[in-house]
Amino acid sequence: IWQIIIVSTIDCNFLQLMLCSWASYMTNSPTLIVMIGLPARGKTYMSKKLTRYLNWIGVPTKVFNLGVYRREAVKAYKSYDFFRHDNAEAMKIRKQCALVALEDVKTYLNEEGGQIAVFDATNTTRERRDLIFSFVQENAFKVFFVESVCDDPEVIAANILEVKVSSPDYPETHRERVMDDFLKRIECYKVTYQPLDPDEYDKHLSFIKVMNVGRRFLVNRVQDYIQSKIVYYLMNIHVHSHSIYLCRHGESEHNVQGRIGGDSELSPQGRQFASTLREFIEEHKLSDLKVWTSQLRRTIQTAEELGVPYEQWKILNEIDAGVCEEMTYEMIQNTFPEEFALRDQDKYHYRYPGGESYQDLVQRLEPVIMELERQGNVLVICHQAVMRCLLAYFLDKSADDLPYLKCPLHTIMKLTPVAYGCKVEMFYLNVEAVNTHRDRPLVSPHLRNSAPLLRRNSYTPLSSHDQVKRPRLYSDGNQPWLPLTPSPTTLHIPDSPDGALLLQQSQVSLHDVLSFMEHKRKNISALFHTMNVNGDQKWLVKFGIEIVHPVMYMTLFRHQN
Repeated sequence: IWQIIIVSTIDCNFLQLMLCSWASYMTNSPTLIVMIGLPARGKTYMSKKLTRYLNWIGVPTKVFNLGVYRREAVKAYKSYDFFRHDNAEAMKIRKQCALVALEDVKTYLNEEGGQIAVFDATNTTRERRDLIFSFVQENAFKVFFVESVCDDPEVIAANILEVKVSSPDYPETHRERVMDDFLKRIECYKVTYQPLDPDEYDKHLSFIKVMNVGRRFLVNRVQDYIQSKIVYYLMNIHVHSHSIYLCRHGESEHNVQGRIGGDSELSPQGRQFASTLREFIEEHKLSDLKVWTSQLRRTIQTAEELGVPYEQWKILNEIDAGVCEEMTYEMIQNTFPEEFALRDQDKYHYRYPGGESYQDLVQRLEPVIMELERQGNVLVICHQAVMRCLLAYFLDKSADDLPYLKCPLHTIMKLTPVAYGCKVEMFYLNVEAVNTHRDRPLVSPHLRNSAPLLRRNSYTPLSSHDQVKRPRLYSDGNQPWLPLTPSPTTLHIPDSPDGALLLQQSQVSLHDVLSFMEHKRKNISALFHTMNVNGDQKWLVKFGIEIVHPVMYMTLFRHQN
């Protein structure tokens, strides 16, 4: 099977702008997520978690909670009477608050660089949802509805006690009075509640129904990539009480030497930490604990001391430093001064030559987040960069702060998800270790605000058997690591079976290119075969031809069985 892919490079500025927008990589137009459901059904819980997840994977997202707008308009909440459907004055105020919130959504998506807005409100009537649908059509937004349905009285009562008792609507602490008023508020909404109808009225809408906190789901007309990710995420989260324990491996020999990466063994202090970690688990009676490690020796050796089963995850391996693996920061600064400066400029987006960036690492760790959301108690023994990425998700940290989160050796972080966030507890196990944290450097505002460092990843280093380090590709904002050679005026394919194949610049046209390929098809086929010497790349061999005038690139692919 032969394919020709011809890409015009005339409008380079447009392509560069597209490359510089990471959010545009995942979304092709702004999206409004609309929550639906009676009070105390977990809408705000899902809104906040979903927003945290989308921001973590690089899609700018913001929650617009209608309750905040209402409390701004009505300073003092008195009772459930405000939510009666026959209270005309209150209904007018509530509608006006919704319109103000939607205007803020419009500003965020059109002017502030947002890609997804989450409209967190009850939205229980068709009239309100039709208003929202008209709004998104007028502004050319996409819309996705998330309805939370729950008829389990125990879940509803627990939600009211955990969240609503501490709501700004109820400054008093009399629990029974709060419960009574809030239950009456729910009854006010039930009078006019119109659930989504997948069979008739709402069959044209894109939505997911989450029933009884994830026991069942109903999905309708998912229309794009980001909607499918939202569905996948919502189907993985649960509300059961659990804790996640994060720690780094014990101190390694490379840690002592100040080297990054590699696959060194534990130092004596690291082995002592592993033994102390076992005592910690026994003291806290974590008998049902699952233990995950990377596939590097220092995490495996730490887990071996625990005396419990553990699972190895290759995607938990440390960030790949490429050509800088097993070097100290001083060595990197002396050998690759430009690379050292570029990383200080933007540590999150910077990609090591032949390696990874923190942005790459976040993408790699997404399956781990999904598994952590659906599991019980888990201990993750990982590495500094990996632990930073996981912490940034649970603590809602920005991409700018993520690479500088402090994750000291021989310290355990216990994360317990609560209503609208995460409770953090730290345990230092009193085993000395070197400090591997590097503080944020002082970088001039001009450099900090420059374009993101973009380097195309031609392979996934920690998911491939081929571990050969390849040179990076020249990309926007980065000078090539080695000087580029001048483009030839003549195409020359050396070592071909029937002698060199030549294509003069003056002959180049699309018709000539196609004719050239057809006449030389057998020779090129043989050339592909001779390039596949080791037999490792049996599924695909790629060969590129650059033609100087007119400006175009042509890549030939031949799939081999």
